Amino acid sequence: MSVLVTGGAGFIGRHLVTRLLSEGNRVYVVDDFSTGVRGLLPSHSRLTVLEADVIEPLSIPARVDRIFHLACPASPPHYQADPVRTFRTGVWGTFNVLELARATKARVLLASTSEVYGDPHQHPQRESYWGHVNPWGVRSCYDEGKRGGETLAHDFRLQYEVDVRVARIFNTYGPGMRLDDGRVISNFLYAAIHEEPLTIYGDGTQTRSFCYVDDLVSGLLALMEVPGAPEHPVNLGNPQEFTMNELAHQIDDLCGPQVRTHHRLPEDDPSQRRPDISLAQELLHWHPVVGLREGLGRTFDALRSTALSGPRRERSA
Repeated sequence: MSVLVTGGAGFIGRHLVTRLLSEGNRVYVVDDFSTGVRGLLPSHSRLTVLEADVIEPLSIPARVDRIFHLACPASPPHYQADPVRTFRTGVWGTFNVLELARATKARVLLASTSEVYGDPHQHPQRESYWGHVNPWGVRSCYDEGKRGGETLAHDFRLQYEVDVRVARIFNTYGPGMRLDDGRVISNFLYAAIHEEPLTIYGDGTQTRSFCYVDDLVSGLLALMEVPGAPEHPVNLGNPQEFTMNELAHQIDDLCGPQVRTHHRLPEDDPSQRRPDISLAQELLHWHPVVGLREGLGRTFDALRSTALSGPRRERSA
């Protein structure tokens, strides 16, 4: 097939593009390279890379069968650096992608996020939960931008019969993460490699669930190809839950030297996050297979040479 991946130079996008190429597809990547890295994309005769911003109407040089819409800064330091642009990407960018899908009759998958649940009052989070989101905080540009994108996907489906599927992606990690992306696993691994303190916001009892990137890509592909678009968004993530203190201990066991931690006050940080993946298991026959210890080992091996060759500085998470 001919497949478009917006944000294809980003962390998840690169892994998805690699998988799509390995399955014989023709792939077009659209990325503005504000956070994505062109040089990390594979070199392949069936890959075309287009530098463009999804905030503007999209023009693709060929008809596409599938669109994976991943374009949007996803880590707090990046999406908070230009919050207005982040919100525009979440809403206007999604509108432009849906308009392209409407014009070409392509099937589209919108990469949404577990952040639409905010600081949840329901645990674990099911797709039917409407969320508890702060619309007036430092994370709002990303959270509300994604919620707006989901609304557009729903309306394009109802009004224009666009075949659109929505994945609510929970915390994802793996090789190829940027060391400055502000996410807890890359920050912890970077600090541990340099024998620096791991910075934990709050008392470390807040929880997250971590999905290895290969598992997530398998879920995205399954959701894209399941017959009949699900009527509701689908959670994709690993339902195993860890506190930040437990994650720090895992890093300690993995990296060897005794890991030191210090704590800072959190800012608008959700206290719990764990997906209920019953719907994904039922509809897609999908569940993660890579455990945290195995995934951390793979990620540590991939990041170590990059981290040691880069500037030494503390990472907070």
